Amino acid sequence: MNERLSCRVARPRQSLLRGVLHAVVLVGIALGVAPARAATPPAIGIATYNLRLNVASDGANAWPQRRDAVRALIRFHEFDIVGTQEGRPDQIDDLAAMPGFAYVGVGRDDGRRAGEHSAIFYRSARFAVEAHGDFWLSETPDRPSMGWDAKCCNRIATWAKFRDRGTGRRFFVFNVHFDHEGVEARRQSARLMLRKIREIGTGAPVICTGDFNSTPDSEQVATMKSILRDARDVSVEPAYGPVGTFNDFKLEAPVRERIDYIFVDAHVDVLKYGVLDDSNDGRYPSDHWPVVARIIVR
Repeated sequence: MNERLSCRVARPRQSLLRGVLHAVVLVGIALGVAPARAATPPAIGIATYNLRLNVASDGANAWPQRRDAVRALIRFHEFDIVGTQEGRPDQIDDLAAMPGFAYVGVGRDDGRRAGEHSAIFYRSARFAVEAHGDFWLSETPDRPSMGWDAKCCNRIATWAKFRDRGTGRRFFVFNVHFDHEGVEARRQSARLMLRKIREIGTGAPVICTGDFNSTPDSEQVATMKSILRDARDVSVEPAYGPVGTFNDFKLEAPVRERIDYIFVDAHVDVLKYGVLDDSNDGRYPSDHWPVVARIIVR
């Protein structure tokens, strides 16, 4: 068959195929069958959890007595990513031993291992870390340092850029622990967080988790909400569990202050939000309750 004849034969066949496909679509619409839409990406379980540092003076509430309960809680409630606070190197190692989990983060004292971490743990089979880093809550955020009117210790924030291996979607997670004494330190830390989020978290959705040592009516929480949203406020489902997040290990009369938060930007949908007040044999796994959310990254 010569080329001209081949072209004349091919074109009617292509026209016929387009006609058949068009007819199929029309029949589908007539029968109430809509064309297939893009699948909704699977939700991500995000959490923030102050672990309470490992100190022997906690007695029955010391880390060795709580370690297994903390790990069991994370696994049972299917946390995919969890920002932790107060974890010392031995506690970080204990959580890193959970099958399927990895983490990013350094110690606040030397930028390596020493001191408490604001580590971010994640399921490594589902997420890949494309970049990560740390900065200190101070006037010199690029090196270990104490900021403003903080009195006892350095404070650190850790961030990571994640890629969901299944969907290819990228997003940033920032995790932080504000000072508990310095009023100005908390105010300035919130301003620093927003500056760093703008500098680092460009081109992808942002989630910020942490123990902010601040109640919802504080200036620093208002600062955070000037560009981010409180996951509790925007959850599709009503908030679950207690309002407060700090229990001070008191089962009968917990303090119930709300000082732990998950903040999200406008590109993150919050399906559910909750505070998990799980206890085991009359004891809490930590002096904070974990704050959790099921989110969709758009």
